[in-house]
Amino acid sequence: MTDVHNSSDPAVPTRRIVLATHNPHKVEEFRAIVAQTRPDLEVVGYDGPEPVEDGVTFAENALIKARVAAAHTGLPALADDSGICVDVLGGSPGVFSAYWAGHAKDARANLELLLDQLSDVQDPHRTASFVSTIALVIPVDGGPDAATEHTVEGRWPGRLARVASGAGGFGYDPVFVPDDQPAGAERTVGEWSAEEKNAASHRARAFVALVPLLARIP
Repeated sequence: MTDVHNSSDPAVPTRRIVLATHNPHKVEEFRAIVAQTRPDLEVVGYDGPEPVEDGVTFAENALIKARVAAAHTGLPALADDSGICVDVLGGSPGVFSAYWAGHAKDARANLELLLDQLSDVQDPHRTASFVSTIALVIPVDGGPDAATEHTVEGRWPGRLARVASGAGGFGYDPVFVPDDQPAGAERTVGEWSAEEKNAASHRARAFVALVPLLARIP
C-alpha cells in the first residue's frame, strides 16, 4: 500500500479508506474535497490491479473499480467514474469521455474532437454537464460477496465554449463554462483555481451526497 494521506491535525481520529484510481489528478482533487468535508478520513492511495471498466453507465464502472479495490485491500473503497455529457450529442461522450478520440487516453485529442463535432452548433445548444458517480463498497464479514454497496451522483451543469481557455484543471475543463456565473465574467473551469473547482465540481456535489453514508464505515 502506498501514498498515504494523513490529517494535518494528529489529534483528529482517522478512518482509513482506499481511493480506487491510478489517476493522479483525481487523487489530488478528491483528497482536497475530502479534506474540506471529512478531515477525519485518511485517504489511502490504491496500487492494486486495474479492473476492466466494461460498464455502460457511470454507476456500473464506479462499482467495478470500488469492488476490486475493496477486495484487494480489505478496506472500504471509494471509486469515481465521471465524464462530460453533451445534450446535443444525446449525453455523449459520457462514460466514453476518457477515450472519445480513441483507445489511448489523450486528453488533448478528446477535447479537440469534441470541439470539432460541435463546430456548427450555436451557443444556445451547447449545453452540457459534468457528471460524477461515486461508489462506496464496505467489506463485511463473509467475504467480498457480502460487502455493502452504495452509489451517489453529482451533476455540474454548464455549456461548452468554442475554444479552450485556461491552463488549470484537466480533461475537458478548459472548454467547460459552468452555469451560475456573473454575466460578462464567465470563465471556463480551466481558468478557475483548484480551490474554486473543488468547492463546486461534480465530484464535490457527489461527495456531499456521500457524506451521510460514510458514517456506516465501521
